[in-house]
Amino acid sequence: MYYKMELEEVFKEFESDPSGLSREEAAKRLEKYGTNTLEAAEEFNILQAFLSQFGDPLIYILLVAAAFTAFIRHFIDMWVILAVVLINAAIGFTQELKAEQAIRALAALAAPQAHVVRDGRMIELESAELVPGDVVLLASGVRVPADLRLFEVNRLEINESALTGESLGARKDIKLLTEEHPVTGDLHNMAFMGTLVLSGRGRGLVVGTGQRTELGKISEQVRRVKSAPTPLQVQLSKFSRWLGYAILAVSAAAVLLGLALGRPLADMILTGIALAVGAIPEGLPVVVTITFSIGVKRMADKNAIIRRLPAVETLGSTTVIASDKTGTLTKNEMTVQVIWCGDHTYRVSGVGFQPDGEIVDSNGQRVNLPETRALELCLRAGLLANESRLAFDEERGYYPEGDPTEVSLIVSALKGGLDPDVQDGLYPTLDEIPFESDLMYMATLRRDTGGDNNLVFVKGAPERVLQMCTMIVSNSGEEEATLDDPEKILDRYHDMASEGLRVLALAYRREPGAVTELNSELLESGLTLIGLQGMMDPPREEVFQAVEQAKRAGVRVIMVTGDHQSTAVAIARRLKMVEGESVPVIAGQELERMPDEELYNRVGDVNIFARVTPLHKLRIVQQLIKRGEVVAVTGDGVNDTPALKAAHIGVSMGKGGTDAARETSDMIVTDDNFASIFAALKEGRVVFDNIRKVILFLLSTGLAQIILILIALLSGIPLPLLPAQILWLNLVSNGLQDVALAFEPGEEGIIHLPPRQKNEPVISRLMAERLVIIGVVIALGTLFTFVWSLQRGYNIEHARTVALTTIVLFQLFNVFNVRSEKVSILHMRLLSNPFLFFSVAASIMAQVVIVYLPAFQFVFRTFPLFFLDWIVITVVAITVLAVVEGEKALRVFLSTRQAQKLS
Repeated sequence: MYYKMELEEVFKEFESDPSGLSREEAAKRLEKYGTNTLEAAEEFNILQAFLSQFGDPLIYILLVAAAFTAFIRHFIDMWVILAVVLINAAIGFTQELKAEQAIRALAALAAPQAHVVRDGRMIELESAELVPGDVVLLASGVRVPADLRLFEVNRLEINESALTGESLGARKDIKLLTEEHPVTGDLHNMAFMGTLVLSGRGRGLVVGTGQRTELGKISEQVRRVKSAPTPLQVQLSKFSRWLGYAILAVSAAAVLLGLALGRPLADMILTGIALAVGAIPEGLPVVVTITFSIGVKRMADKNAIIRRLPAVETLGSTTVIASDKTGTLTKNEMTVQVIWCGDHTYRVSGVGFQPDGEIVDSNGQRVNLPETRALELCLRAGLLANESRLAFDEERGYYPEGDPTEVSLIVSALKGGLDPDVQDGLYPTLDEIPFESDLMYMATLRRDTGGDNNLVFVKGAPERVLQMCTMIVSNSGEEEATLDDPEKILDRYHDMASEGLRVLALAYRREPGAVTELNSELLESGLTLIGLQGMMDPPREEVFQAVEQAKRAGVRVIMVTGDHQSTAVAIARRLKMVEGESVPVIAGQELERMPDEELYNRVGDVNIFARVTPLHKLRIVQQLIKRGEVVAVTGDGVNDTPALKAAHIGVSMGKGGTDAARETSDMIVTDDNFASIFAALKEGRVVFDNIRKVILFLLSTGLAQIILILIALLSGIPLPLLPAQILWLNLVSNGLQDVALAFEPGEEGIIHLPPRQKNEPVISRLMAERLVIIGVVIALGTLFTFVWSLQRGYNIEHARTVALTTIVLFQLFNVFNVRSEKVSILHMRLLSNPFLFFSVAASIMAQVVIVYLPAFQFVFRTFPLFFLDWIVITVVAITVLAVVEGEKALRVFLSTRQAQKLS
């Protein structure tokens, strides 16, 4: 509210004046208000993080199973089960150690030192010691140490992009604001903690410190906001509970049934444990983590660094990408794109500060400056009426020193063939009038070394410069005509502005050689208008294709920016994010008055939000999530951090992004390229697809073991598998194949499918049906070989080894079934995943080891198999391939017939 108070009122409010506080008063206020620092994040509780790894229902079942195996003195089984639990806990705990550091990164933005007036004298002290009522001095290159109400400025310009998203430096003044609910970027009489002074000087009264600053409010939002759980986390949690209840019910029913049939209690406890251990996919947490990790590696190869593993899968189910404009969809490098002079319009190619490009006329022909004197004069005026410079070094490339808008004029001159050093030599500076917001222009007086006259070049706001002009340059650049129709020029200016361009007018006048000083009063009239140059922060070239591909993938891209509405609409139109004449836009001021209920209804069809504050952006994300969308938010500034944390996945920029945004995000795009996000999105879909394949693979074994054990119980035959053997099967033998499935490449056309529904279960209907088919085939086949072994007179350990090896080989064949839900293995490239073949070979070798090495025979109670055993086992196990291939063919046949009927 201090922005709309008179300076006298503000000083009175804080009982201060321009000479500052006394040291004694400052000490009292420091004790009252506390230090000017942001609250640190809570310490990471290692013990709590470790214990939380045991909160899964499936882990509870394994722990109970371990206790019962100890009770019946099966200590080998107990230690194997406990080892599995500890391995899973260790993996989860390792992930939790990657604690968030968003608040610490925000705190790092605070200036370490500040120049303050105390007792009428300027002193330097730690910014943490600032208190409300202090008077702070600002100069070029310093970071603003607190929120200030400015009362004295001299060409003060501050980079607030990290806070507001505005790509241009903010010019500051001390004028009173009367506007209701202005956004942060419009508070030109305020300076905010953590922003950077680009140029000029100023003084301000501290009106907010620590958590009471705009930066502090953002850090508090980050602290309060809870990260949205990923869709896979939600579905896996539901799946774990459902599976846990089912396992407990089946195990308890089996134990009670066995006791009712007169079986010994110890045998029934062992049977119940075998059922529980067999049904639980112990390797699933490990494989999910590995699948995520593989996705991370693939995404890193495409310039996307994942900070939190679940974000890998979330990208694949994203339905909305809420993107910041500046630095994300655009390059954050102002570029001249249109020049109007001599009643001709020219287009300038090339993007950013690198001076690569050319100037072409309306016919697309490259322009030669000596033949178009008006254009040459327009470029020279922009180059010389300039207080900035274009710098270069090997590491950063071309970068601006000063105002990016002014640097864009230098770049356009370079593209036209004008060398800044040569032009400065031909036209050395005599005097200049710096840009002031009151003047709305800047002027430079240059000596013309090729003649007897001096030249005044003026650049500024078109409305203001036109008031100063009475003549206009012709196309030849040699003749001047009376400026009879300024409205025509204004119309051209408005046409350029409607394209989202920031437009500057250029003018000049010849002065006698005796004139060596400039006076603003002498420039009020009599200038000659040269032309207009229009520049913008252009879209990244690769973003056009990325947005188009996102549309085809069913992903909606919306723009949420701190920039002006006209600029946002122009960029959105260029990227084809919006279509039609009338584009719905919600601006920050409207959003400020809008209740959440109305915003909930509006976010469904509005794709552009302009002049938004951090709180606005957070509200937009929250309402999108409330509508059931899976939201990814991109951004690079401090202003983005609350929304980055609240979204299902926050995406920050690696080059131009702030530390605060990077530490809060789930994914960092190293090349600051929106197109890299879409490439990562495709990998996210592949990750989820592969996790589903792994789940089908593991559950089919678990279901087969349940069916096998229940049949054995009802038929009165011995238990075909022991708990330790089941754990070997689930963790080691199956573990090699399910890890191999994590390396599966994406199936063709996966990116063109619509995003999966947020509440879509992990197991689809097709998966459930196939799961039953595979489970029954494996169970019956294993039962057959087990009974066959007993009938041949094998001892129980020999028969159990036959049964165990049968299931191992079943899964070696079955892993090829689950590579695709619909495509036959005959139509798949077998070598597209070479790791799968290595895993099959490794599984066979591992099984041979536990069958024939005495040490492993002792642990897993196995017995050496005969050659005939291997032949029978192989013939039986291969049936799973034939059955599933037949089922796939039947589904294709039925779907084809259905399509023919509909047509």
